[in-house]
Amino acid sequence: MISVEESVSGVGKIRERLGVLFELLKFRLASLIAFSGAMGYCLGSRDVKSGDMVLFIIASIGITGAANIINQILEKDLDKMMKRTASRPLPSGRITVEQAALWAVILGVGSLAIFVTVFNLTTGLISLLSLVLYGFVYTPLKRVGPIAVFVGAFPGAFPPMIGWVAATNHFGLEPGILFAIQFFWQFPHFWAIAWVLDEDYKRAGFKLLPANGLKDSDTTLQIMIYTLFLLPIGWLPYELGMTGINSAFIATVFGVLFLAQTFHLMRKCTDKTAKQLMFGSFIYLPIVQIAFLLDKL
Repeated sequence: MISVEESVSGVGKIRERLGVLFELLKFRLASLIAFSGAMGYCLGSRDVKSGDMVLFIIASIGITGAANIINQILEKDLDKMMKRTASRPLPSGRITVEQAALWAVILGVGSLAIFVTVFNLTTGLISLLSLVLYGFVYTPLKRVGPIAVFVGAFPGAFPPMIGWVAATNHFGLEPGILFAIQFFWQFPHFWAIAWVLDEDYKRAGFKLLPANGLKDSDTTLQIMIYTLFLLPIGWLPYELGMTGINSAFIATVFGVLFLAQTFHLMRKCTDKTAKQLMFGSFIYLPIVQIAFLLDKL
């Protein structure tokens, strides 16, 4: 007969293992990406069905989680070198590589099955491409140079495009514009993060800052140039009739504020101003995407 203590211990171990699997997902990041995809789905859909939306979000979180796990498997030994990642499940030994890989396969296959059967084949193929680019191309390139940021910007910008294609089964200029906004946004966003975490990244040999790889005016100039693209691109959804004029103004206002932060970083070149730009990027994208969605409604 199993004692109460053994039963409690067994439940505790199950909860701990589930907690590790959940941690591997990087759920907060996966949820933000799923939100971006859901925004594209709602913009493209004439009639949003709640059941399909729930399935789309689940599949989006799952495919993103699978890509995150592949990234963590490949960087297991490198994560041990960095303070912010040393306690992750794999480098800390709380789960084996084989177990993590099985979890990634379950998430990836399950998500792709949803995309293909509930939505369409194109959605599944783009999602698979995103998984491969992030997990197997971007991840090893992080030790090569800033080309990794360019490559990683593609899977990072796919979600709203995937959402549109899932809703319409059509790829055209509209999902391309949604892709472009998120594509150019990622450069100031990620380089601000790379600036703040530069010391930690260097411990693992990651070379992610642009130009000469230093925290200087050359790097801030490139950050500013990519941010500048967001101003004209933010108007295109209105020009294409995807949204109204109100969201175009909101995109412009927040684009100008975002750009102003890059000029502030150019003047100061400090970790503090880079962190401010990083938080500014977190604010810009969801506000602009929500504005596009509300203006359509």
